[in-house]
Amino acid sequence: MTERCLVLWCPDWPVRAAAEEAGIDEGLPIALVEHGVVHACSAAARAAGVQRGLTVREAQSRCAALVVLPLEPAVDARRFEPVLAALEEGIPTVQVVRPGLVVIRAAGPARFFGGEESAAGEALHLLAEAGAPGARAGIADGPFTAEQAARAADPILVVPPGRSAGFLAPLPVTVLGLPALAGLLARLGVRTLGALAALPEDSVRDRFGPEGEIAHRVAAGLDPRLVVPRTVPDDRDRRQAFEPPLERIDEIAFTLKRTAEAFIADLAGDLLVCTALAVELTADDGRRHRRTWLHPRSFTPLDVIDRVRWQLAAAELRAPVVEVLLHPEAVDEAANHEQGLWGGGPGERIHHALSRVQSLLGHEAVVTPILSGGRLVADRTALAPWGEQRRPPRSPGAPWPGRLPGFSPTAVLGGRPRVVVQDPAGRDVAVDERGAISGPPAVLVTPGRPATRVEAWAGPWPLDERWWDAAAAVRVQRMQVACGDGTAWLLAHDGSGWWAEAKYD
Repeated sequence: MTERCLVLWCPDWPVRAAAEEAGIDEGLPIALVEHGVVHACSAAARAAGVQRGLTVREAQSRCAALVVLPLEPAVDARRFEPVLAALEEGIPTVQVVRPGLVVIRAAGPARFFGGEESAAGEALHLLAEAGAPGARAGIADGPFTAEQAARAADPILVVPPGRSAGFLAPLPVTVLGLPALAGLLARLGVRTLGALAALPEDSVRDRFGPEGEIAHRVAAGLDPRLVVPRTVPDDRDRRQAFEPPLERIDEIAFTLKRTAEAFIADLAGDLLVCTALAVELTADDGRRHRRTWLHPRSFTPLDVIDRVRWQLAAAELRAPVVEVLLHPEAVDEAANHEQGLWGGGPGERIHHALSRVQSLLGHEAVVTPILSGGRLVADRTALAPWGEQRRPPRSPGAPWPGRLPGFSPTAVLGGRPRVVVQDPAGRDVAVDERGAISGPPAVLVTPGRPATRVEAWAGPWPLDERWWDAAAAVRVQRMQVACGDGTAWLLAHDGSGWWAEAKYD
């Protein structure tokens, strides 16, 4: 039997969270953008013709006053957490679908508050007091029908038991959230949930597979999903308030010492260690600066203090600091980080030495190389500060058409050292816009080495990258040469001459 569910929906929650984070009025025309496309927009923006799926340029052409902000799911979740905590104080068994949308088993609250509609009213009251006014509630058989009821509610809509199929029948199949299936059904003439539910279940399963079978059951009001309430996590955050506010980094670090020790000791009491730490700084003018720090092993109190110092130095807050928040983004069992019988060995000593250098010279003073993506060999190496997440700026697994195949060079040369490539007649070899060379390479002259004879060569291969951005555009011709002295080079020609990109050993 399908479970009675209460769904609470906060319209435009991502927009509200982003507006609060940016300190602007949520009544303005606002669009949240991801990958250059509008993901969500405010009511004022929709009234001006902006809608989800538009490009930024098209959205701005419809609304010149549009405020464009990036979509940040972390901000949505962080801003919704206090609202969720207030809701759980009055009504437990809450399952979070996403920030701004939750589902609750309706049976318990209905018994406690004297009916389903009364329970929904109490839930909306809790949300309004917690900073989420204007929420809507829907009660029906199953989470899907309850969500559609919440979206149609103003502010509460109760679908009686057994009436889900009739309520869902006129809705379009696009509300299923399955674009591929919805497109196929529309081409077959099935455009509403009622039309889908009227089809034989066996035929739908045979034609559309398990996905179609579940969609058929949902359209018929037989949502098989159950509510799985979330487990409220232990509050392991530590806050340090400063009264009066502090400006100097050394004063803040000294005052925070006991808080950092208590933060690590609290985790250790549960046999846990912190491997990712979020530090949030709050200034006297209300501005916040939040950053997540990773650790190659686990944080100690001294490591926590160092990260706070580095963040204070980089944040350049314009007002004194009134509060520092320490939040464990990721924890692990302490047993996985215990030292061996004879200590941690050379790796532990290296870590302590590098961390010591960082504490003296700054966070960016110690870096480690990581594999990145790119077409030039120099682009395939990036540097990350020691202890930071080793996340390359560009994916090394992407296709990168135009990248040279085969074995990579052993030495990548920095500074683009200029070289001279000559043909058998002693003339400099040039490359035209079509990639044709003026003559076969015969002699190579590299800095600090005598001229050597070119035994073999291959290329040139053109590379025309980011041509639409004059500042970042790259247009070169690359060529490989093998010389008589046993060396091999990867050369590049950028219009002003040849330079050595890398060397093969």
